[in-house]
Amino acid sequence: MQRPYCHKQNGRIGKVKRETGKYVYLDDCACAAPATVNLGRRVLSEASPIPATSSGNRWVYAHDFFYVMVVRGRTPSTRFFMKHALSRLTAGAAVWAAVTSVLAQSSASNNTPSSQIPQLSTIVVTPARAPEPLGNTLGDNGVMTREDLETLPNGTLGDALIRQHSIETINYGGPQTLNTLNIRGTNSNQSLVLIDGLRINNATNGLPSINAIPLNSVERIEVVRGTSSSLYGADAIGGVINVITRGEKDRPFSAYANAGVGTYATTQFDAGFSGASDGWVYSLYGGYGQSGGFNTNRNTAYYYNPDKDSYYRSNVGGTLGYTYKPGQTLTLQTFQSTVNGGYDMGMPYFNDRGVQTLSSNMLTSRNVISSLWTSTLRAGFSVDDYKTVGASIGALDGTQYFKTRQNQYVWQNDLKFSPTQIVSLAYERLEQSVDGTLSNGDYIAPAYVNYQQTSRYTNSLLAIYRGNWGPQSVQASARTDNNSQYGNFVTGSLTYGLELSKNWRASVGANTGFRAPNFNELYWPVTPFFMGNPLLRPEKSRNIEAGLRYTTDNTQLGLTVYRNEISNLILNQPSIAADPYSPYMPTNIGRATIQGVTLSGNQRLGASTLVRGSFDWLDPRNADTGELLPQRAQQVLKLAVDQSVGRARLTAELYVTSSRRDAFSSDTLAPFSLVNLTASYPVSDHAEVQLRWNNVFGQQYTLVQGYNTPGSNIFVNLALKM
Repeated sequence: MQRPYCHKQNGRIGKVKRETGKYVYLDDCACAAPATVNLGRRVLSEASPIPATSSGNRWVYAHDFFYVMVVRGRTPSTRFFMKHALSRLTAGAAVWAAVTSVLAQSSASNNTPSSQIPQLSTIVVTPARAPEPLGNTLGDNGVMTREDLETLPNGTLGDALIRQHSIETINYGGPQTLNTLNIRGTNSNQSLVLIDGLRINNATNGLPSINAIPLNSVERIEVVRGTSSSLYGADAIGGVINVITRGEKDRPFSAYANAGVGTYATTQFDAGFSGASDGWVYSLYGGYGQSGGFNTNRNTAYYYNPDKDSYYRSNVGGTLGYTYKPGQTLTLQTFQSTVNGGYDMGMPYFNDRGVQTLSSNMLTSRNVISSLWTSTLRAGFSVDDYKTVGASIGALDGTQYFKTRQNQYVWQNDLKFSPTQIVSLAYERLEQSVDGTLSNGDYIAPAYVNYQQTSRYTNSLLAIYRGNWGPQSVQASARTDNNSQYGNFVTGSLTYGLELSKNWRASVGANTGFRAPNFNELYWPVTPFFMGNPLLRPEKSRNIEAGLRYTTDNTQLGLTVYRNEISNLILNQPSIAADPYSPYMPTNIGRATIQGVTLSGNQRLGASTLVRGSFDWLDPRNADTGELLPQRAQQVLKLAVDQSVGRARLTAELYVTSSRRDAFSSDTLAPFSLVNLTASYPVSDHAEVQLRWNNVFGQQYTLVQGYNTPGSNIFVNLALKM
């Protein structure tokens, strides 16, 4: 039952003690517990308790850019909140820095040790498979919030990820085509992508279908850089991307809608709502977009077709959760997305289409058994279906498809022996099945055949330990994956962190990982040109890294140095060594060494300017030949400036990359730089106009030889919220 605060005037809580700038300090109020807080036209729901400390129970509110924190204990309560005057256009990072500053000032004024005052921080779940503040995690981790994503109207997941340091993305002629990513210079199939914790890398070629994940469905994106197989199993050599969809969030009813138009006859519409009431949490969202597009291929490409390659994409998803007893929650989540995109296949000219469908459904039961033990039981089911429609040739009708089904079952038990000593134990089972129409490569009697084997399974056990002793912290993990094809594989990780001072923190870690061979590599039927190899072993990785972070209210800097040695690399070689014309077959013969240095940070300049940036130096090489690995730039600079001007917010971005080697032609692709601009202006409390101008100067550049990239393009969006 909610109890009203003793409101004084203007909807404020308690008695105003003093004001400094944008923050209001309030004396104690006679309320027995936090309830509903009204801030202008925004309403914050009843707070949820977090673990008590010696100072008493604690509650934290968080809604958009308004935060209320209440501490009850032996000393008089102190309440903080950000006034409605704080512009909603202020960056999320600025909010965090400002709140931290307020807490520090309050601590001094009340003679209360800062360690007793809970600090608001972005909570992430991916680095340790359990909720924790991002600032407490060990390693090079990051997050993009909903506020960050809203600055990318009509943007793709690739557009969002490329803003992050140590991540590069490549598309083959447009957002509807194949999109690949590399984290710290690894291949796209060596980086694991999750949706709400469920893997979506398909089992046919091992790639994640990031082109089928629209940003309107995403609440936040969590990034773990560095080998993470001891946490998530196969394919996490470069790192992990966890896409958290909109849904499970305890807040009052809210709704939104977006409508936008842009270059290439592009339109995008999406809408949704969410809320919570009487133990129920619910959300529903959906979107539709289309574009006339541009030609994916250049006229020098073998597969050139002079047509423009359009796309149509749609998505729908939602969440329904119910807390039937305190600490006992059952949640159902669903996500469905389809992209129908054009591509070129040369002669005979045809409107060749690729239709990518990605779906994920998950049921989760989270049960707090006791103050020591929390159990999470999860069953997830995902389908990645890719179909091509092309011109009929001879006996072939021009239609092919590749489908992956993945059933994933997880039982995780978190044992909290104390606030600083936590152990997680988990069992996982992954069932993968594939289906496809594969050309037999026969010119005389062409036909489609299926994989030689169409299913496999993996049983996994893992343990994670997280501990803190004053300024020292440790995270250790070990995992064993037993696969029906390649047998047992054990990985481990150990990371140590040390707070050197109030602002400086250092860490060092080592971990091992692996990539499982995919069904194309294992079970492709024998054709005149290619054949699978069922004897393949997993690729192996050994990674070491060290990091240094500096944090103040207005400054955040990070330095990371890493070295990743990958062995058993799967490369295609003639199946008969003495016959170079024999069918090529994947073989474990390669080695690679990837080492790099990353410098990242942001700096607030006054109340209205934020400068963000990163510089990556990468040395990715074939360890046997010394040659640079293809599709990887050795230097990448990313800079951005966020500027508030009155109620408007302006952002300028600069992306600069060095040359790279093309994967197909081995040609050197020229370096290039791009400038992007974003502007937004709230025309009312519930409506905002947004503009995104990509490639302002119309830079011509190449990501993959023979494929076009977009020129200067603009998208204008009207965002409505209530």
